[in-house]
Amino acid sequence: MKLSLKEKLGYAMGDVASNFYWRVLDLFLLIFYTDVFGIPAAAVGTMILVTRLIDAFSDPVMGAIADRTRTRFGQFRPYLLWGAIPLAAAGVLTFTVPETGENGKLLWAYATYIFLMLAYTFINVPYGALMGIMTSDTQQRTQLTSFRFIGAFSGGTLVAWCTPELVAWLGNGDDARGWQLAMLLYGAITCGLFAITFFTTRERIQVPAQQNSTALTDLQDLLQNKPWLVLFSLALIIMLTISLRGSSGTFYLKYYVGREDLIGLFGMVYMLSLAVGAAITPLLCKLMDKRRLLMLLMSAVTLFSALFYFLPKDNLLLIFTLQGLIGLCLGPKSPLVFSMYADTADFGEWKNGRRATAMVFSAAAFSQKLGGALAGAIIGWGLASLGYTPNQIQSDASEHGILLLMSLLPSLFALISVVIIHFYSLDEQRLDRIQAELTQRREGQS
Repeated sequence: MKLSLKEKLGYAMGDVASNFYWRVLDLFLLIFYTDVFGIPAAAVGTMILVTRLIDAFSDPVMGAIADRTRTRFGQFRPYLLWGAIPLAAAGVLTFTVPETGENGKLLWAYATYIFLMLAYTFINVPYGALMGIMTSDTQQRTQLTSFRFIGAFSGGTLVAWCTPELVAWLGNGDDARGWQLAMLLYGAITCGLFAITFFTTRERIQVPAQQNSTALTDLQDLLQNKPWLVLFSLALIIMLTISLRGSSGTFYLKYYVGREDLIGLFGMVYMLSLAVGAAITPLLCKLMDKRRLLMLLMSAVTLFSALFYFLPKDNLLLIFTLQGLIGLCLGPKSPLVFSMYADTADFGEWKNGRRATAMVFSAAAFSQKLGGALAGAIIGWGLASLGYTPNQIQSDASEHGILLLMSLLPSLFALISVVIIHFYSLDEQRLDRIQAELTQRREGQS
């Protein structure tokens, strides 16, 4: 089941496409809603929490649907074509500013953001699960996820660097119009990228022939899968760390450092360092196992995030250097964790005789979205409580709050993640035994 370079690159294009949305939401959504759309920060925090909670609960539902999909094009690949246009349309509508009052704008924001997140779930849950049935080899999975997240972070780099300038150019002084046209362009690009993934990938691992499970059975199996439960908790906490720093970074540059012109460059440096970190993941995995590597990396993130609190706001070299180091440490996180999710799907099949790959990945997405939702709410409510006023010089309390959101608070969550990783039990030796037994079972059924 060795994967070709063409297939790895083709799969990576799907996450390039996804990051035209995920990275826009992570870096720019909060500041778009407060500074362009015109919604109070507290209302934005509540809206993001509510809508992402609704969307998060849709992930296991989508996972159950995808696990039971059977077409001549495969189980998960067809969703890459079915979901691309709805996702593009939802992106444009979310970043369209209606000419209504505050209540009308808030209603529009709720409706369109829910639409966007559901459309993202519809295509991204099957896309993530696809990796789990392209190969059963754990090293191949690590390589595939490395390619995937190199694609993700490359797309994110492009978004971080180009979006502020693209919005200004397309809007020609009208930021609302600029955002709408930028998302229209991003939507067209993502449709083409998802099509590339569809045509270049193959599904190789099939559901056990005798399997006849229900969505409830899949969920029960998942809740008894201890390695998966550890990863679920881990993903939530790490996403809190990442989303707090990602969303507060624009506020940090604009209001604390006073260099709004550097937002694009700051995001690009971070995304490039994430891509480099993802690229070297297979090499790092040759030096130590996934569990110990994750503990080491998140310990470094704990330290570097805390150091951000002590940086002088005028020392741009240190600010950018430390941001790059954090990106290098977080870059391998996604390839490692998603490869480990595929391993927990194998563990579930080995333990229960049933395979629910999409349920594993969809419930994983649930925890990530929940973490992102909590981070958005924390930022929105925190800024409001400290007297944040859009497009104005901030008070000392507001500035200090932005600094905390960028430094000590994510450092605390990173430290918690180190403790959680300690309880993950699927080491390389155990995985080798599980894979050998699964191979014997599949050969006996064929």
